[in-house]
Amino acid sequence: EDRRSQTRVMILRAITLAALLSPHGTGAIRVHVSTYAEFVQTYRPSGEYMFEFDGDEQFYVDLDKKETVWHLPEFIHAFDYDARRGIADIVMARKNLNTLIQRSNHTRATSEPPEVTVFSKEPVELGQPNTLICHVDKFFPPVLNVTWLRNGQTVTEGVAETIFLPSTEFRFHKFHYLTFLPTADDVYDCRVEHWGLDEPLLRHWEAQEPIQVPEMMETVVCALGLVVGLAGIVTGTIILKTRRPHHLWVQGPL
Repeated sequence: EDRRSQTRVMILRAITLAALLSPHGTGAIRVHVSTYAEFVQTYRPSGEYMFEFDGDEQFYVDLDKKETVWHLPEFIHAFDYDARRGIADIVMARKNLNTLIQRSNHTRATSEPPEVTVFSKEPVELGQPNTLICHVDKFFPPVLNVTWLRNGQTVTEGVAETIFLPSTEFRFHKFHYLTFLPTADDVYDCRVEHWGLDEPLLRHWEAQEPIQVPEMMETVVCALGLVVGLAGIVTGTIILKTRRPHHLWVQGPL
């Protein structure tokens, strides 16, 4: 009951902050959603405790460091959450898990394979710093191994990742990031390993330079457009002239 009360307080505070941040005078009604999620399991990671607001990670409890880690800066001063409460919930969930394991037939749940997409954070310009994002979605259980490859070689610098985030139908999704300098010669892969896959899944990415139209081609296209425009004007003039009335209007006597 104490946890439920605290959850309600968090949601009310989130709604209040959303109202303060929303544009005034628009008269529109906006719907905000606060999501709370936790899980425990017998393999790494052994558990997780987090809150989301409108689909964005709000905070999670670092179970090893026993502290609250805030993801959105605007929430840091608006909310307060004692990490010990989340840890207490995880301890209770682990006890319940052990009880369920003892009473079960030890049949492993069905593994759901992930969907993987790779894209750049910003429009790609060769030689300009950017970030590659590997989005792994709709998988279960929350056990995942993701590796970045550049030209087939493992990359360990400039990488980052989110925690496991709740997805649809009791599944999970996660983001992995790689800061990089786009070049015409480098190619990248996001390699994903999961129990639902028969073999590692690779998603390929490489810089695509914009197609440069030759200057002479641009001139030809411009001239052609001008000719077509003039032809349209001449045709319109001819049509107007041919449609002019051939009879004269004669005013009768008053």
